[in-house]
Amino acid sequence: MILWKLNFHRLIAITHQGLFVDLIVIIIMLMNRVFTQTFGVAGALIERDGKFLLVKEAQSDEADAGKWNHPAGWIELGEDPIETVKKEVREETGYDFTPTYLLGVYSLMRKDLEYKEGQARHPIKLIFTGDISKEPVGQLADDVEIIEWFDPDQIEAMPGDTLRDLDIKQMVKSYLSGARYPLQAVTHTLVSH
Repeated sequence: MILWKLNFHRLIAITHQGLFVDLIVIIIMLMNRVFTQTFGVAGALIERDGKFLLVKEAQSDEADAGKWNHPAGWIELGEDPIETVKKEVREETGYDFTPTYLLGVYSLMRKDLEYKEGQARHPIKLIFTGDISKEPVGQLADDVEIIEWFDPDQIEAMPGDTLRDLDIKQMVKSYLSGARYPLQAVTHTLVSH
């Protein structure tokens, strides 16, 4: 029996020969993220003393390497979005984060990645605001080069080759205009039976 799977534009044939190796290949294929549908992201727009905290993507072969972004990450299967944003902020900034409000839900179609990576991405982003610890309590994740505070005008002036997700400009405007929604607007239900 041969199982064929098209993944990231590569055709992979898996046979019964070397079953252990085949299982490892299947696990790796399942770990790859395929962007054929929208996906959920939880992120934070963090403000302190009129400035916003952004993270710079570490240098790599990724299309967004070296660009500034807000701390954010995929909502894993079964994960509460509020717990996701706490985890992602700590991993990417070193700060503990306590969400206080939902800033908004942002739909970002990244067609620019079609040319660079072979497929577009369409995250639906739940963006939270909140409080962070006075000082970082942890190390930066490997995929983050540095963190820095920016004035709203600096963010507004950033072009697409500097700012990863251009919807960050709208997030800053929404924040400055007072947009806030109670955390109760985000509910997480886990059905186990």
